[in-house]
Amino acid sequence: MPYALVFTQDYTRRALRFLKRHPELKNQYAKTLTLLEINPHHPSLRLHALSGRLSGLHSVSINLSYRITLELLIQDQQIIPVNVGDHDAVYG
Repeated sequence: MPYALVFTQDYTRRALRFLKRHPELKNQYAKTLTLLEINPHHPSLRLHALSGRLSGLHSVSINLSYRITLELLIQDQQIIPVNVGDHDAVYG
């Protein structure tokens, strides 16, 4: 069963700003979102739970340098992206 991506206004604003700064990542970003909807556990996403201050969130990789943090609601089949950016931006 596919998952539903639920975009908040805050995330949409962050994603637009991210893509404006990194237009070369537009296709990789779109592919990441598509894979999230189909199978968030796909190996290329490198899904993992976060700890500490970001406990309760998960992270997936767009590529080796950029990540998307998200709230993964398995029970409701929903994925809510929270932040997008490089390692320091999303974890810092």
